[in-house]
Amino acid sequence: MTKKLIITRNGNQLVDLTPEEETFRKKEEQESLKNNSLNIENNKKEEKQAPYISQRRNAYPSIGDQLDMLWHSIDQNPKLKSEYFEFYEAIKAVKVKHPKNG
Repeated sequence: MTKKLIITRNGNQLVDLTPEEETFRKKEEQESLKNNSLNIENNKKEEKQAPYISQRRNAYPSIGDQLDMLWHSIDQNPKLKSEYFEFYEAIKAVKVKHPKNG
C-alpha cells in the first residue's frame, strides 16, 4: 500500500492511500509524464524550426505595442474607425480613463 504525505499545522504525517486514491494518484502521475513528454517533443520541434521563426519572434514588438500601433493607425483613418468601431472605442475608453499624463 502506498503512503501519502499530509501536511498539517501540527506537523507532517504519512497515511495509507485507499485503493481509489492510489488508482487516482497513478493516473495523475501517468498524465503528468505524458504532458512532460509532449512538452519535450514541442521543444524539440521548436529547435528544428527554420531560423527566421525565432528571429521574427524575438524582433517583433510586444503584443501590447502592436495593439497600440494598430489603434493609432485606426485613430488616423475615419474609415477604419467605423469599420473597427468596437475595438477602437474599447481601447479609447481605457486611454481616456488612464491618460499618459494623468
